[in-house]
Amino acid sequence: MDRPPAPPGRVRAAVLSAPGEKLRLAELDLPEPKPGQVRVRIAATGVCHSDLSLARGTLRQAMPVVLGHESAGTVVSVGDGVTTTQAGDRVVLCWAPPCGACWFCGQGEPWLCEHSSDAAAAAYATVDGQDVYPGLSTGGFAQETVVSARAVLPVPDGVPLEQAALVGCAVMTGVGAVLNTAKVSAGQSVLVVGLGGVGLSVVQGARLAEAGQVIVVDRSPAKLELARTMGATETVEAGGELARQVRALTGGRGADHAFDCVGLAETIRTCWSATRRGGSTTIVGIGGKDQQVSFTALELFHFARTIRGCVYGSTDPRTDIPKILAHAEQGRLDLGALITRTVGLDGIDAAFADMEQGAGARTVVIP
Repeated sequence: MDRPPAPPGRVRAAVLSAPGEKLRLAELDLPEPKPGQVRVRIAATGVCHSDLSLARGTLRQAMPVVLGHESAGTVVSVGDGVTTTQAGDRVVLCWAPPCGACWFCGQGEPWLCEHSSDAAAAAYATVDGQDVYPGLSTGGFAQETVVSARAVLPVPDGVPLEQAALVGCAVMTGVGAVLNTAKVSAGQSVLVVGLGGVGLSVVQGARLAEAGQVIVVDRSPAKLELARTMGATETVEAGGELARQVRALTGGRGADHAFDCVGLAETIRTCWSATRRGGSTTIVGIGGKDQQVSFTALELFHFARTIRGCVYGSTDPRTDIPKILAHAEQGRLDLGALITRTVGLDGIDAAFADMEQGAGARTVVIP
């Protein structure tokens, strides 16, 4: 049976009170947007590994919190001074909107903006009089949210909002890692370790870059097969001597580019070892501070590999989100294939459990 609507001025949300606890459904008192803010009715929010990291305490976040940052929806109302969007607009949310004024933005590195996450530290709603914070500045596991006007970007009519939501994080990160961070060139070989929503987006990014060879690794046969439909040319089930297997597939050299989408010390080290001399290893997965990776001084010199971190795909959301949505609208990106299942607000904990088991690609919450 459908739930009755929330009282006027309130919206339903999944609230996390402390790391490690289960989410609880509650009614938020969500104020109207202040100057420079936008209120959005959420159509869909992807369940991202960053949400799991926040829920388990791997990443810090003020609590109680409404998680969910990979969202799309429809603008309900706007605060004073907002001229970039209006009620009725279909939008995707950006969890790290650059300020455009800090040192990093001035250096052309808006993905490292000093103020992009400021909103995550400011209460935006209340539950029973208690302050609640928006996870990663967004608060997408709710019927509605209020965000900065800088955090909303238009969605073309040809892209369903359920699919557009994934562009807010996984697709931006994965495709950006290929095109912006690593700058993969046509014909180069690519290794992708870990096939969640981000890893599968790296595969699609490699296809956009016209990579010559895309080798994918995961412990799930279903994910390996899904990656083939997205452009993977070879699949390897996790567990063997990966570096040796990759060299055997690449003329004995190793991959031109390796992408770790897991974030464990073991997988990072393996990606490094599977990269050719002079090649590039890009770390996309978010690991814990207890994950220590070791290299000898000799191998750093001898292999002349580049290893780099990748924050949000090294993207400028203001220009890159529209480009990615255009790719999707024109059929060059298959966003729908990334969605394994949809759930309601009461299905998020189960989605976290699936993620911990490595099951599925992307679960999308329809609040």
